[in-house]
Amino acid sequence: MHQHPHTSRRKGGRLAGLTAALAVVVGLTTLSGPGAHAADNPYERGPAPTESSIEALRGPYAVSDISVSSLSVTGFGGGTIYYPTSTADGTFGAIAVSPGFTAYESSIAWLGPRLASQGFVVFTIDTRTTLDQPDSRGEQLLAALDYLTQRSAVRGRVDSSRLGVMGHSMGGGGTLEAAKDRPSLQAAIPLTPWNLDKTWPEVRTPTLIFGADGDTIAPVSSHAEPLYTGLPSSLDRAYLELNGASHFTPNSSNTTIAKYSISWLKRFIDNDTRYEQFLCPLPRPSLTIEESRGNCPHTS
Repeated sequence: MHQHPHTSRRKGGRLAGLTAALAVVVGLTTLSGPGAHAADNPYERGPAPTESSIEALRGPYAVSDISVSSLSVTGFGGGTIYYPTSTADGTFGAIAVSPGFTAYESSIAWLGPRLASQGFVVFTIDTRTTLDQPDSRGEQLLAALDYLTQRSAVRGRVDSSRLGVMGHSMGGGGTLEAAKDRPSLQAAIPLTPWNLDKTWPEVRTPTLIFGADGDTIAPVSSHAEPLYTGLPSSLDRAYLELNGASHFTPNSSNTTIAKYSISWLKRFIDNDTRYEQFLCPLPRPSLTIEESRGNCPHTS
């Protein structure tokens, strides 16, 4: 647990950032809010977050979507791209999301507009077959990101250096596979993941794992928890176990999954330390969280 050493540094950094932003505003009266932030962090998108803003069904950005036919792509099964409609803020980080064993894109579709409205391009995908295993799903997540950044109609809206992956069940296992294979990924979020491989010393991507206390398909004791402990202890990592939840809880709109996923993606894809307050200190057990573990994110 690293939260205490970082508390004072984080506050100092915020004060220094605020002073710098004020200096910019005072010195250049024509510069308004977003420009002042951009001088400090060019990847910062959207207004300062609050508890209610990260729990909201929709964030500050209007969202459009594009359907991608499986016939027009290689390496994965097509899907839907959700993206902020406005181009006023420049490019955005992007996330590909995989469904689980026997499931289709529809099972994780709620994450598309929920995350995109917070300032990301989100690609919810179908896999080539519903029976694909985690290693294949990891490859398909990467193929989807490559399509998104190189060939898609919205490639000009995506910052190809700031990408992440998410997935449910075997798609969550595939999320770890993708992070292992592509260390440049900035964030990984496995949702009630399933993977027979429990050791992940190669992963360098900040990883947030969600487990469910009532999961009988991928019980946390044999999947989510050992997958978490199998990550390097020095990694920015966290484990949140949902209370009163099942293996399929990530398949429908869920405020707890959304608020911490948004915070994780903002913190590590956008380098936005404004969201660290929701991740550190770790959330306490509650009606929605059974337990939490993790290293508080570094502010450097």
